[in-house]
Amino acid sequence: MLMHGADPEQLTNLGTTLNRQIDSITQLMSTVDGVLNGTTWQGPARERFMEDWNGSFKSALGKLSEAFGLAGKDCITRSDELRRVMGAR
Repeated sequence: MLMHGADPEQLTNLGTTLNRQIDSITQLMSTVDGVLNGTTWQGPARERFMEDWNGSFKSALGKLSEAFGLAGKDCITRSDELRRVMGAR
């Protein structure tokens, strides 16, 4: 038999955890940007890395951050709705 549902407290915890990771991703991008800008490094290897970093790498991290934000919000909203429904019984 298939069961559907969730523990509201655990769902809230998941949502909060996902939301907190957004700050970690933002900090990671900021840290790498700062270190790259402060590093003396010239040549084709740097150019390739900078293109990847400013293109696909940061784009992927931005998408991950956005996905965590949406999923975190959804978890908390669902948790609130579960609590409302459970309290109505």
